[in-house]
Amino acid sequence: MTHLRKIMLEELQRRHYSEATTRYYIRAVERFAQHFHCSPDRLGTRHIREYQAQLFTVQKLSPGSVTNHLCALRFFYIQTLKRPWSITDTPYPKKTHRLPTIPSQEEVAQLIDAACTPFHRTILMTLYATGVRDAELTRLKVSDIDSRRMVIHIQGGKGRQDRDVMLSPVLLDELRSHWRRLPKKSSTWLFPGNRWHTGARPIDTKTPRHACQYAARRAGIKKRVYPHLLRHCFATHLLEAGADLHTIQILLGHHDLKETARYLHLSQRHLHATASPLDTLVLKGRSQQEE
Repeated sequence: MTHLRKIMLEELQRRHYSEATTRYYIRAVERFAQHFHCSPDRLGTRHIREYQAQLFTVQKLSPGSVTNHLCALRFFYIQTLKRPWSITDTPYPKKTHRLPTIPSQEEVAQLIDAACTPFHRTILMTLYATGVRDAELTRLKVSDIDSRRMVIHIQGGKGRQDRDVMLSPVLLDELRSHWRRLPKKSSTWLFPGNRWHTGARPIDTKTPRHACQYAARRAGIKKRVYPHLLRHCFATHLLEAGADLHTIQILLGHHDLKETARYLHLSQRHLHATASPLDTLVLKGRSQQEE
């Protein structure tokens, strides 16, 4: 398994998977092998189906968690072992789609103002102003900030796709202040890692997650706040401000407009702009019914 682990790690890194996802995928494959006490390259479709059932019935995992395990195994078999993978033989469980509770703009302002450190404040502002995923934020480079065109280049996003997002003048001022505060200027990373932000590697995805959690606690926000929620806020608040779905789709890097259309369910402007069919009915008054 050591040799296979090395090959899988190299493939994940080559495809720019986040550190958190890389660790998760490798651990998922290791658990799969441990369950059968056998090297994973000697296991097949029958074992995957049996393991999937065990995740549901014994470990009581949710459909989303089981899907994540299957994604790890799928990557291992296709990219590491170069074997075919049949969705028909190992179908993904249906996920339960729940709409997140979107904070208002006032609550987002409270969150940013309650950031523990200036570094965390910059992270929160960047997440909300650009709608980037937390893994995309950690990999932002200094060269990605294009102040002449007022755009930020997102390189190697989900599906290894590049895109541009708007660079807010307010965010640009904040990023310049952030740059001046750094004790050691990185030639590469916009958000350098380690405790003093002087590392040769960028921050990991724990940092934006902690920035959200600590700020929410200090602001007294009871809703669960996490980096991806600020991405939802970015899209929902843009939609409420009048932006069209196709523009938001491009900014978010969605391949399918259906992914973006979910924000119609979260937009207060669209909900309130649509009248209930009850309002068009001609009903008898209560007094007439009593007569």
